[in-house]
Formats: sequence, structure tokens, C-alpha cells
Amino acid sequence: MIAALRNQKSRVGKATLTLLLAGELTCKGNQFATFVVRPTTDMTTQEHARIAAFQHDALVANTLPARLARAFPTIRRTEMTGTAAPRMRGAFPATHHAADNLVHVELTWVEKRIENWIRFGTPAHEQIVDRRRRILSYRPGAVFAFVRWAANDFGTIISRIDIVRAVSRGEAYQTLPFVRPGGDILLKVESWPKVERVLQAIDAIQRLDIEPELVSPDHWRHIHNRITAGHAPRSYTLDQHRAFLLRKRTEP
Repeated sequence: MIAALRNQKSRVGKATLTLLLAGELTCKGNQFATFVVRPTTDMTTQEHARIAAFQHDALVANTLPARLARAFPTIRRTEMTGTAAPRMRGAFPATHHAADNLVHVELTWVEKRIENWIRFGTPAHEQIVDRRRRILSYRPGAVFAFVRWAANDFGTIISRIDIVRAVSRGEAYQTLPFVRPGGDILLKVESWPKVERVLQAIDAIQRLDIEPELVSPDHWRHIHNRITAGHAPRSYTLDQHRAFLLRKRTEP
């Protein structure tokens, strides 16, 4: 066994592990584990277990690239223009839309797995990335409701709705996933029972023949605060909407 372990080397990522007789287990560059290996007759059960663990980790590290290649084969997709679609989680890099003054929302739809969609809001531009992804762009001042739901084999992972006001360049904003660069978050609610209450409030506003994106931002903040506190939010009324529109006319 000692002869088999002499000068055994295994490459793990960029670090090379070397096991030497009566030496130390080190990681060249950054030392992360050290123990002394004595002759076989003097080795404890714990030291035998450490050597076995090292051999197992080295084997896993050496075979990991091949396993990943088999589990996630690269699929090249081309758009209508012939350029390859990005394979990262985001459909666009951080600087892709840096030159414009729009807020971009990436929507992904994988049935019963990832379902991101817009409940209301009128986009200025739409880009279809592939059969499962598209990007909606909003002008500054536009308000939209962004619903996110995801699940795995064990159930729901996330259920959330954000009502966001698109901001202009240079204006302070908050960040949230799949929205570049970010926006003014008027409402943020998680867990399906609370999300359902927000959707019901949106339905009630539409029954008044009012577009939800034209509603007073203060009303969305009111709904956020009331649901967070565990109280029922007040309904939006026509009088409240008229007062908001009149106040908006007097603003510079």
C-alpha cells in the first residue's frame, strides 16, 4: 500500500495535490490541509480513512469534467440572424443594453419548471431570444408587474410578484433578478397566497376600466405594506384615481 501511495499526484482544478511518504498533504499555492503520514505499521484508523478520502476525492475530480459533459451536452442554438444565442443564465450580458435608456426584463417559460411572465405593463420593444425566452423593454416611467414562479421535483421554489417602475438613466434604482439594470420597486410580495391577493387586487382595478399601469404608485406601496403587516388592503376607487390624475397634471 505504501508503494502505491508514493508520490501519488492528482490534479484538482488548478491545484496539484501530492501525497508523500512521511510527508504532508499540501495544495501548491494555497495550503488547505496538512497531516503527517507515518509507516503502515504505525498508521491509525483515522489516517487510513484520510488517505482513502483523498484517493476518492482525486478520482471524483478527475472524472468530473467527463460526467458534466455527459449530463449537460452543449446545444448550439442560432437566431434568425445566424449569431449564436448566449448559453448563460441571462439572455443578455450586463453591458448589452448599456447604451439605451430602457429597462429590460428577461422572461423564461419552461412548463411547470420556470414560469416568468408580465401581468400588466406595455413594453416599448420585444426581443424573442428562443422558444423559451424573450426580452421586454420598458421606457422610463412605465410601470409593470413581474411574476416569477419556479419549482423542482419536490415542489415550489419561489412564488413572487414585483410591481416595478422603470427608471431613467442616472436615477436611483433597486436591483432584482432578470431586470436590467433595475427599477423602483413599488411592491414586492412572496409566497403564493400573498401573490394571489395582489393578483385579485389587479383584477379589481381592471373591473373599474382602469389600466393597472396608470394607477397611483402610492396604491401599490399601500398594498405592499398592508399585506406585509397581515392586513387586507383597501380597494382602489374611481375618486382616488381621478384625484391622482389631477395631482399629476399639476406636477412640473
